[in-house]
Amino acid sequence: MARNTLIEMTRSLIAHGDAGTMELADEVVRIPASAYTDETLFEREKRQIFRRLPLMVAPSCELPEPGDYKAMDICGVPLLLTRQKDGTVAAFLNMCTHRGNPVASGSGNASRFTCGYHGWTFKNDGALIGVASPQDFGAIDKAAHCLTRFPVYESAGLIWATLDPNSKLDIADYLCGYDELLKAFEFDGWHLFSQRTLSGPNWKTAYDGYLDFYHLPVLHANTFGSDFYNRANYFAFGPHQRLSTPSRYAIKVSGEDDMKMDLAAMNDDEIPQEVLVQGVWTIFPHISIASFYGGGLRGAMISQLFPGDKVGESYTTQFYVMEHKPTDEAAIKAAHDQFDFLEIVVRDEDYKTGKRQHQALQSGLMKDVLFGRNERGGQVFHQWVDKLTNASDDDLIEIFAAEQPSLAAE
Repeated sequence: MARNTLIEMTRSLIAHGDAGTMELADEVVRIPASAYTDETLFEREKRQIFRRLPLMVAPSCELPEPGDYKAMDICGVPLLLTRQKDGTVAAFLNMCTHRGNPVASGSGNASRFTCGYHGWTFKNDGALIGVASPQDFGAIDKAAHCLTRFPVYESAGLIWATLDPNSKLDIADYLCGYDELLKAFEFDGWHLFSQRTLSGPNWKTAYDGYLDFYHLPVLHANTFGSDFYNRANYFAFGPHQRLSTPSRYAIKVSGEDDMKMDLAAMNDDEIPQEVLVQGVWTIFPHISIASFYGGGLRGAMISQLFPGDKVGESYTTQFYVMEHKPTDEAAIKAAHDQFDFLEIVVRDEDYKTGKRQHQALQSGLMKDVLFGRNERGGQVFHQWVDKLTNASDDDLIEIFAAEQPSLAAE
């Protein structure tokens, strides 16, 4: 079913490419400039979006083995992810139930965690198994003092968690079936080659760039080239979007050779799987996924974006994942070269521009910013940010329940 949907998308892209057209939004949309600079709104977005909605917190290959763990902080919430003995993933509030000190930091492999403050010990399934000097501390019910669990969901080689232990929003419902399409990347069993974290501008300023092909031949003229495409069609599944160039052609990398394929001349079953996932896939509110090749080896960069401490700050962890672990020196170097190139593109072009843009907007002398008819992805993104920021917890259930029938129509 997912492949059929991807084929339909591809045939639509081919038709638009042959006609020299693209899908356009109904009108040019204005967004208040204050949406990027208002500190009160920024704090509300962190609370209503990042601390309330499911977030993609790790690729599965970051925690491949039982006992693997990762601790991270998201908008002031300390999160601990652990891979269990049975292969499932658990997500916890990374706070000792004695005084709230984090029980883990960084990443690694461990069967238990001991708090560095008073020595309370927890299993990696969250169970409290040891209270230091229990004869002095006094009697407590250990079962009532386990680490607080967060809702967690693993699908398509990706891990989601909701930073609200009482959330009633089902993560699968929130994804609107989008994870079924993401399975086409076949991330299960992939290798995490490298990762790094970059500083960026306001989180929405940064995310706008992932939803925008319009800027590619201008801002990236010295990296991607000035003849690079600037059109994209958008496919939406709830707030999650895929954008891809309308064209009948695709490039398939085989070894060191690039092969231009005429998709219009191919039967549905002849179109390679990696071609069906071309373009940029975004997972609301903070993830971008795009395919790349280093030395002929298939890979993808997963960009994980979070708001920073201040309205004009964000940070992005870039995960470079690969279908196969490169083994020889030439392949390793080619993968590093590809990842380093992408750092230059994002850090020195996208985010450097975004920081200048944010600084200018903070002058308060521009009332609105514009999203053209050819920038439908940005229009949809900002509509969802506004909608979900102002939704109640009960509204969220209704909003995403209403999105499920639209998936059935696909």
